[in-house]
Amino acid sequence: MKTRITELLGIQHPIIQGGMHHVGLAELAAAVSNAGGLGIITGLTQRTPALLTQEIARCRAMTDKPFGVNLTFLPSVQPPDYPGYVRAIIDGGVKVVETAGNNPQQWLPALKEAGIKVIHKCTSVRHALKAQAIGCDAISVDGFECGGHPGEDDVPNFILLPRAAQALKIPFVASGGMADGRSLVAALALGAEGINMGTRFIATQEAPVHANVKQAIVAATELDTRLVMRPLRNTERVLNNAAVERLLDKERALGASLRFEDILPEVAGVYPRIMQQGEMEAGAWSCGMVAGLIHDIPTVQQLIDDIMAQAHALISERLTTMLR
Repeated sequence: MKTRITELLGIQHPIIQGGMHHVGLAELAAAVSNAGGLGIITGLTQRTPALLTQEIARCRAMTDKPFGVNLTFLPSVQPPDYPGYVRAIIDGGVKVVETAGNNPQQWLPALKEAGIKVIHKCTSVRHALKAQAIGCDAISVDGFECGGHPGEDDVPNFILLPRAAQALKIPFVASGGMADGRSLVAALALGAEGINMGTRFIATQEAPVHANVKQAIVAATELDTRLVMRPLRNTERVLNNAAVERLLDKERALGASLRFEDILPEVAGVYPRIMQQGEMEAGAWSCGMVAGLIHDIPTVQQLIDDIMAQAHALISERLTTMLR
């Protein structure tokens, strides 16, 4: 299947694996790329640029296909060594970067000079237009359904994607609620050039996370996520658990006086305990509503093959038959 995204990124299928903290490691990125999609290493999961250099090298040893790096720009009193991470990406020969968070404009000249394609994650059309204006090559449009940070506008993809199609000239992919061939066909119909999947890729055999995490996703329904940190305007969609309930109780009790420090035990430093050690009640962790569509733990190759087969069948059989 050829779209503007497959042509831009040099990949076989219009499927991108989103950057996910303590999930987007070389094993998963390489598996997605080998299966014809675009795998993504999560840059800030690596504590230093030197460690990111090593992770890029590990991924390159596992695949000769294109893969990318996610780099999230966060507001911080002591920001990460972003110049070092950008240099590691360039020196590692990576050709695709998925940026997220703050405006990436100051980093674009160096990335562009190195021939790197930049996909910026946006949760609104106005932010997507800004990303287009500063020179990003593509957009990942994240609807309200997505795991992680859906923004503050609460617009789902059935509205957000056609709005993006009306407004943007550069290609974009649909993120949030994407799980199978139906998702891909729907995204294409709404104007996207492909899909970005996060939660669905966690529930695969190659995802380097504890089995408890994968089983929690398979057991969940579309009703089992919660929105936390709304009072701080840093909304995050997470899978419900005891820590999330404690966090929400604090939000209700403290109201307008809530500070980030009040919820640190539920959100700070919990990802290694959850993703690597399987301590499912340790804290809040990102998960999309799409968990309700996930019922198995296939290999990445099986998953992508099934998505493409279902998409082609829908286009060539069901939709064609309905038009006769």
